[in-house]
Formats: sequence, structure tokens, C-alpha cells
Amino acid sequence: MTSPFIGPSDASISPRYAGIATFARLPRIEDVPKADIAVVGVPFDSGVSYRPGARFGPAHVREASRLLRPYNPVQDVEPFNAQQIVDAGDIAANPFSIDEAVQQIETAATALGADGTRLLTIGGDHTIALPLLRAVTRRTGPVAVLHFDAHLDTWDTYFGAPVTHGTPFRRASEEGLINLDASLHIGIRGPLYSRQDLKDDARLGFAVIAAHEFETDGLARVIERMLARLGDRPVYVSVDIDVLDPSHAPGTGTPEAGGLTSRELLAIIRALAAVTIVGADVVEVAPAYDHAQVTAVAASHVAYEILSAMTPRPAPAPSS
Repeated sequence: MTSPFIGPSDASISPRYAGIATFARLPRIEDVPKADIAVVGVPFDSGVSYRPGARFGPAHVREASRLLRPYNPVQDVEPFNAQQIVDAGDIAANPFSIDEAVQQIETAATALGADGTRLLTIGGDHTIALPLLRAVTRRTGPVAVLHFDAHLDTWDTYFGAPVTHGTPFRRASEEGLINLDASLHIGIRGPLYSRQDLKDDARLGFAVIAAHEFETDGLARVIERMLARLGDRPVYVSVDIDVLDPSHAPGTGTPEAGGLTSRELLAIIRALAAVTIVGADVVEVAPAYDHAQVTAVAASHVAYEILSAMTPRPAPAPSS
């Protein structure tokens, strides 16, 4: 049966490498009457504390996503044929004022989601998670934040600045945006400033599955722990690409050794088909440090698996 939704452009008619790069060659938001999910870029990196360049991430990930195909065999879904997914272009954010940029992102994300459209946002640095959470929780109330990252991102300030890519989840917790009993970091590793970082993080509502626990617990147990923590709450998924080991994602601003493989990350995200995802972001892709699109390819597949996990499944047939 023909899908009622407009999907990616036909690669047998126009080669994947031709034309303007939308995510996965999807239609633009202005080309459809209504969208269920919008992929939107936020080319902003004024909140970084080390290597800049994530402002070029949305274009880089879109370029790498040209090779994505309509059928996901592992999840057994066709995400573009079961719902209307579009590319909504980029949110313009002031590169000289973090405060103004955060307000612009919140306003634009709120408008995009006003009719119930869910957003998958490509960053940009992790600062953008704060305004995106503000926007989504207007509709949902506090959400379980599932945060994939090498870093906690619950620090207080940096050089006195309260909103940077290292602080969004502290501010979100303080503002009552997150569910304190269900939020979770996955992939945390590397040195911290002190033990107090972990104490503060727990107080702010996060549990932690560290990267080294993949070795001790195994992938299946990690997934089991994740799903138990999230429960039946609405979930916001935030993926800093530096959750991957630098061998799998060199193109990022604050790399840490000992990270996840892309296969591990994709497997965990596939398990999220069991929860209700109300929004997501994939951030911190910095193409100047990438090689052969390694990081962008990983990020595009992460986004694709999130979209697949957001795809409605048919109701199970009643037992006889």
C-alpha cells in the first residue's frame, strides 16, 4: 500500500549526492501540510569551553545523512512511511549573545512544536538542550532526561557564566524541567573536578551508568537498567556525540578516551522504542576535527535510530 506521507527523494531518479542536503533527503517543512516530526538544526556553539566548530554540525550531519535508506531492518520499521518527517531548516541564534540565542531557540522550538510536532534537533553545542527542554516541557511537564555524554553537564558556572554547554542540565533541574526520579546519564567517563561533582549530580536528579560499566555489566544489563530508570515517563533524549570513543567520533570539541562504540550506542537507542520519546537532540559534532565524515556518519545514524524508535508500532494482535 502506498504511504500517505511524503518521504525522501527517490535515489534512483536523483542521485543522493545531488541537490540541496536536507536530513535523509526528506521534504522541507514548507512542502507538507503538517509534520509529525521535524528535524531542525541549531548552528550555535558560543557556549563551548574548549574546541569550537559545532556551529557547522547541522550541515555536516545533513550531508552525511544522504545515504540513509527508508527501511530500518533491526527495528523493522519504515520511519518515513509511518509518519510525516520533515527537515525544518535551521533556527538562527545570535552568535554574540548566549542569553539572546537561548531565547531565540526556545521561541522557535516552541513555535515548531505548537501543533504537537516533535523535534529532533541537530546541534550545535550542548547549551541548546536547555531552551529545547523549556520548549518541550511546556506541553509535557517535567520529562525524564536520557543523556548520552562523556560529561555530566551539571556543573554550575564557567568563568561565571551560568549557561554554557557544561551547565544545561543543572539549570534544567533547578527550573523543574526534569523528572528527578527518572533521569539518567549514560557513557560518563574521564576525570572530574572533585567528588562533589557526583554528589551535586545525584541531588539534581540524575543516576549514572558510566562507560566502564559496559565492560562489567554488559550491554543487555545496561539496557535493562536504563528502561527501569525511565519507566513510563515522557522521555527527552539528548546525545552528545562525544559519548562515543574518539576512534568512532573524532569530530567533537571535548573528546575523552574510553567511550562507547557506535554499535553499542545504536543498540541502546533501538531499545527506546519501548518508551515515549517527546523530543531529542544530537549535538557537539565539530566537522573541523572530523575525518572522512566518521563523526557525521555516526551522528546521522544515531538520529535515524531515534526517529525509528519514535515510529508508531501497530498494536499487537489480540490473543485467540
